Amino acid sequence: MSNRLRDNINSDYFKAANAMKPKQARRRIVAYVESYDDIYFWRTVLGPFENEQRYFEVMLPSKQKLIRGKKSVLMNFIEGQTGPDMIACVDADYDYLLQGATDSSKKILESPYVFHTYVYAIENYQCYAPSLHDVCVAVTLNDHRIFDFQEFFRLYSEAIFPLFVWSVWAYRTGYYKQFSMSDFNRIIDTGGFTIQSPLDSIDNVKRKAFHKVRELQKKFPGNKEAYLKLKDELMAMGVTPQTTYLYIQGHHLFDTIAAPIMGKVCNALRQERQNEIYHAQAHKTQKYNEMSCYENATQDVKTMLKKNTGYTFSEPFRKLHYDIEQYLSIGTEPQQNSNPIETEQQK
Repeated sequence: MSNRLRDNINSDYFKAANAMKPKQARRRIVAYVESYDDIYFWRTVLGPFENEQRYFEVMLPSKQKLIRGKKSVLMNFIEGQTGPDMIACVDADYDYLLQGATDSSKKILESPYVFHTYVYAIENYQCYAPSLHDVCVAVTLNDHRIFDFQEFFRLYSEAIFPLFVWSVWAYRTGYYKQFSMSDFNRIIDTGGFTIQSPLDSIDNVKRKAFHKVRELQKKFPGNKEAYLKLKDELMAMGVTPQTTYLYIQGHHLFDTIAAPIMGKVCNALRQERQNEIYHAQAHKTQKYNEMSCYENATQDVKTMLKKNTGYTFSEPFRKLHYDIEQYLSIGTEPQQNSNPIETEQQK
């Protein structure tokens, strides 16, 4: 049986199954996601919308073949296979920013039952700067603010924004082989970061980004007008010079930038708390027990980042939340990817 036929049957099955239930039974909506980590994220997205009439079941696209990833989620849904009782939930990657410049982007943006993160991936939400201090507190149980995450990622975003516009341009125009995402990630790496001198790391990134921009300007002369037009378009879509970090590759942000920085901050906070215990006026046995109790209560940085839900107040998440609201309120053809801020302005 072909994949397309099988999933037509699946879609019809969920619809028919809901129709056969007693009127007082809750409607089941299946949400297919990319990976195991995505199950928890999309549960936090969809869970608040559950009520006496409906509930969501978040799952991977295939239990038999153990297939994961964005393509496996979308390959059966981009041709209208989804419906009110079966939706697809994926990372936006660059597809949102490409605005239909590629077939993949066009299909995702036009499919009324495919929902995306707006930011590059769920990892970008997990690294939402205003929430990172709270994550550090969860990791170390120390509420001392020794590092300004919001200011750091604001300055970092401003440093990489001009080069980020070039990166999106390269993927929109098909020149991504000349300037790939791997090239971009290598340049924006914050290697050498220290808590004592974070601006040195920012200056290093800014210097590398500036030189690459100059190189691209020489390689693609006459591109100034197109560049400025794309820059304005991206800013209108919510990608500001201060929030660029939310739209770069999620795994790179999580593994190479945010987690290592938080690791150093959390180590300093742990050491601070351990020093307080060590220098406290108490017996050695009491100090030992207190130290053991504290160390057993601390958590791992990456584990707590993956559980972070402090992004719910961010603007991109509000857009995603609005899309789900529209889908559920209309019930048939949700106005996918509408901007609630623009809607308010139009009113």
